Amino acid sequence: MIHLHFSTEDLVRVRFSFSPVWEGVSSLRTLGAGRRNGLHTPWLRWVGSRLGDVDVDLLTAVVRPTGYIPDFLHPTLSHRSAGFEHGLAEVAATDPELVAAELSHLAEHRVAQQGPGREGRVRTLRELAGEPRAGLARIVAELDRYWRVAVEPHWSRIEALLQADLKYRLDQLATGGVELLFRTLHPSLRFEDDTLEIVKYYDGHAELRDRGLLLVPCVFAWPDVIVRTADPQPAVTYSPRGVGRLWESPAGAGRAPLVDVLGRSRATILTQLDLPMSTTQLADQLDRTAPTLNVHLKALQAAGIVSARRTGRTVLYARTELGDSLVAGPE
Repeated sequence: MIHLHFSTEDLVRVRFSFSPVWEGVSSLRTLGAGRRNGLHTPWLRWVGSRLGDVDVDLLTAVVRPTGYIPDFLHPTLSHRSAGFEHGLAEVAATDPELVAAELSHLAEHRVAQQGPGREGRVRTLRELAGEPRAGLARIVAELDRYWRVAVEPHWSRIEALLQADLKYRLDQLATGGVELLFRTLHPSLRFEDDTLEIVKYYDGHAELRDRGLLLVPCVFAWPDVIVRTADPQPAVTYSPRGVGRLWESPAGAGRAPLVDVLGRSRATILTQLDLPMSTTQLADQLDRTAPTLNVHLKALQAAGIVSARRTGRTVLYARTELGDSLVAGPE
């Protein structure tokens, strides 16, 4: 659990932004996780045959499915939104010493280096860190190539979702302040006593120190929340409202078999349950009414596809092993 502690100044300096570069970097986490991420399975199927000219091994060594992400890959967001070229130029201008330090840290990171292929990844990271100027140039070139084929074709759809989320969150902030804002931002967040608690794989406390907090909607952050506490700007990256409907008609992907079996609404609900959620949380994520979702959830539960457990006054729904198998599809 991470605890971010707000001062009065921090509370009045909460702001929002989004970034094509952050989307591209986060999508590499999804690519590395593969079919373990049900919501983005349609995109994974679509992108799989389009990466032949991209050094995927290099990029997935630098951006792991879990654990630490080098901070230099998240350019500063000084405006509501900035173009991909602007953000990539900022990445390219990173101090080589910082690049070397962060890549070396990634090479030794216990969580990030889990899984097969560790020796090869560590070797790659040490080579990049050993010649950081040239290594950074390689990373930037591959990120640019990857973005063009993997994310840019969907960017107009993604951007529309991000813009809609910003409007909704700003309305919440104006109506009920940060308490209302954080209540529905993500199931892993809880705001209490001027502290934002975030469920993560490690424990920690961080004072925001009057730097405020940047909130970054990012479709490929799902199901995780990405936390950055480094200077100059602490940030929390979360999935935007309605993200579960993003790939209902993905470009070039065709109709998914899961939709044919369950119907579009129930297939969308099932893919959204990468982590346990209440009906209210699902309604916020999918931009649908709670009573309608409750009918579908009860049907999925009766079929053994989702389970339900009560925590206090809240009922949390999660996929069963059968549900996971349906989302993953045939190997």
